[in-house]
Amino acid sequence: MSLMSSLYIGVSGLQTSNNALNTTAHNMSNLDTQGYTRQQIQQGTRNYITHSKDSSRNWIQTGLGVNYTLTRQERDAILDRNYRRESGRQSFYDISAAALEEIEYILGESNEGHEFSEALSGEQGLWAAVQELAKHPTLSVNQNLFVTKAFEFLTKAQKVYDSLCEYQDNMNKTVKTDVDKINSYAQEIEALNRAIVRIEGGPERANDLRDRRNYLLDQLGKIGNITYSEDTSGYVSVRFEQVDLVKGSLVNEMCLYQDPKTGFYTPYWKMLAKYDKFDKNGDPIVSKENIQGAEVFNLTQEISSEFNTDIGSLKSTLLARGDHRATHNELDNINPDGEYEENWYNVHVKDSIVMNVQAEFDKLVHIIATKINSVLADAAERATKLNPDSDYLRDENGNPYQLFQLMVQEDGTPETGWTIRNMLVNPELRQNPSLLTFRLDEHSEDNETMEALKKAFEEAIYTLNPNVATPVSFQDYYKNLVSQIANTGFIFRAVQDNQNVATDALAYAREQIVGVSSDEELTNMIMYQNAYNASSRYINVISEMLDHLLSTLGR
Repeated sequence: MSLMSSLYIGVSGLQTSNNALNTTAHNMSNLDTQGYTRQQIQQGTRNYITHSKDSSRNWIQTGLGVNYTLTRQERDAILDRNYRRESGRQSFYDISAAALEEIEYILGESNEGHEFSEALSGEQGLWAAVQELAKHPTLSVNQNLFVTKAFEFLTKAQKVYDSLCEYQDNMNKTVKTDVDKINSYAQEIEALNRAIVRIEGGPERANDLRDRRNYLLDQLGKIGNITYSEDTSGYVSVRFEQVDLVKGSLVNEMCLYQDPKTGFYTPYWKMLAKYDKFDKNGDPIVSKENIQGAEVFNLTQEISSEFNTDIGSLKSTLLARGDHRATHNELDNINPDGEYEENWYNVHVKDSIVMNVQAEFDKLVHIIATKINSVLADAAERATKLNPDSDYLRDENGNPYQLFQLMVQEDGTPETGWTIRNMLVNPELRQNPSLLTFRLDEHSEDNETMEALKKAFEEAIYTLNPNVATPVSFQDYYKNLVSQIANTGFIFRAVQDNQNVATDALAYAREQIVGVSSDEELTNMIMYQNAYNASSRYINVISEMLDHLLSTLGR
């Protein structure tokens, strides 16, 4: 090879080392950039010049130097997939654990909570008022205390239930936020796909765009169960919950159906919904029937890590929120339309953290209110049997006094169902508690009714839900409800902790590959700088030789 040609070898070394230094500097400058993937150069030899192809000996060839072939990202596809799956599972249990913590606070006995147990069985609660009343039922002070504590009990119960409903509303807003994020991420991924394919149609690699796309896939993986694949052109197709989200140049929009009664959102796939009515602008009118089969999630599935049905914050939020406000009727498999439906509770209520507590808590208030009313009605009936003209514990219309009443609707008819939200304490008794005289017609104290009231609180005949067989009393019912929440929270937090360990281990392993190490990059910088200097020195040597030949031998 001529000396002039040898200069190109040195130049190739200079160019390659310079590009390598630029790549290293790019890594260092993005040391703390979120989602950045470490880049590494790939080198190869340039073509050789063949001087002889004599088969009896080795070919005589001269190399032309080094070639800068590619700047590649350092990623592990298997770690990426595992991390995205496990981070989604971590998000699922994070939401579940957070929901139980919120419910524990709402029912909590701290100074910041509603202190509901105090209203029921505390020293100043309803049970204490019943005990005091039983000692001296004809004292107006005890009668007033009984009615007052019943009012406080119902008021605090309604605050607890309203707080549970408010928490449902907050989670409902989170559902909309998550769906908006999914659509936004999908649109951006599709745009990045086009940009990456356009750039990589030439000699360049769109590494920074790929970083952004990988970051979006990480975020999608936390919201739901995703699968994805990349074709030979660099285009990534994404499936969300086994349905195409990004495919080709299309994005399947995820929409929200809002229930007109509850306001709760149900995510559904726009392309799978069936529309049969349109407004004057030509936009589809969406009903619950239109989206059947198009829902993003099947919330009646068994939640299991084995089947990967416990992945994603959106699904966990929907499960915890439920799809309506639950009442005690559903513990008896009565659906919100008032119809009996076999196994309704286990299919539609049990797995919803908030709805399950709503139903069980509503049952507690329901059985206390209806039982006290029943005791008062029985007392009035006993007195009437002894004396048909008796007005004992009856109002001016001859109806037995009821401590708890149903609220009245706008049309003047009473509500139905005896749930927390449609009950109130009898306003007449609140104004004049002494109407509950508990003094019989012969002027003796009504001790039989007092014993019935005490027995109502002590009798163990109630179960928490259809899956619990042990009967309990009013007080133990609430204790068991709190214990159930605490135990479930303990289990979820244990799973959450284990999942955090698994996700952190995957994140650490992935970071070892994709993360930028300042020490490693500085080492590379020294190596490429030395290579640059060596190429420069090589060119200087060739230059000096040429100069010598031209100045000395060319005379």
